[in-house]
Amino acid sequence: MSDNQLNNEQTQRTIRPQQVLKREEQPEQEPVLMAQAMQQAQAEGKCCPFCGAINAPEAMFCAQCGQPISKTTCPHCGAEIDPDADFCEVCHRYIKKDVCSFCGAHLTGNEAYCPECGSPRGGMVCPTCYTLNEFAFCKKCGTALTEEARQMMKEMQKSPDYHELLEIVQDYSRLENTLPYNSERDVVKEQMNIKLRERVLTLLAKDEGVENPVIPKVESKRMTKEELEEQKKIKIKMLSSILDKLAVSPMTSPVKARNYAMASKPVGVRLAWVCNYKHAMHSSPCGCAKPHMGGKWVVLGKNSTEEIKDDK
Repeated sequence: MSDNQLNNEQTQRTIRPQQVLKREEQPEQEPVLMAQAMQQAQAEGKCCPFCGAINAPEAMFCAQCGQPISKTTCPHCGAEIDPDADFCEVCHRYIKKDVCSFCGAHLTGNEAYCPECGSPRGGMVCPTCYTLNEFAFCKKCGTALTEEARQMMKEMQKSPDYHELLEIVQDYSRLENTLPYNSERDVVKEQMNIKLRERVLTLLAKDEGVENPVIPKVESKRMTKEELEEQKKIKIKMLSSILDKLAVSPMTSPVKARNYAMASKPVGVRLAWVCNYKHAMHSSPCGCAKPHMGGKWVVLGKNSTEEIKDDK
């Protein structure tokens, strides 16, 4: 073997282990360097838990995705709340001084009345149930309290889905007030009442000179308990389907979202508002801190055992 070949073999034996050692050390160093860089970035700013972007230390919202990355406190009770919330679910008070709670217009903070809708900053008493409200719809009975709210109701009534919703609510309310048969005796008794009615009307008609009177038939709307419950389930399913169509989509304004939800609420059936913020069950969106994240009405029914928490 020549001297050059011997030198090449010695060189390869010397270099190769070093190269392998370097390749093995590099993957161990990369995570350490990345962790150090992340710690340095977090020290210099605030990391968003939603997208991972680094924001300024004093940032309330992420500059990348817009999500709230900090907490603030309620000016009335001191409870911790999200910075984009306009309502405190602890003390149940409106907290935004620069936004009108009735229409969402911008305020300077010193006005006694909103320059846009004219609503008083201290709230408005419902003329129907005399409840003090900070929003355009009464949180207790749903009465529209402002002109904008009344216009929203008129626009909602033009919707085919809303019209169908009202018709189904009427049918459901009728079922709720229907007295079912408790026994076979009730069925026989009602049939006897129907025959008695036909006989009385026939006699009255003959007294007036009508020889062969035609007595209109009356169909009984009563049914067994099982049949009644089945009919209720069908109507609730239909109601839920339309309420899903009228659900509030995420939007920027909590006031607009709250007003739309209240305008779409039908009267005559027991409902609850389920928000996308905490998936909590409220009596209405007036009890939700962030209705602009979306939500929908759900049917509880007259005898439902589900409890409306309303975060109290």
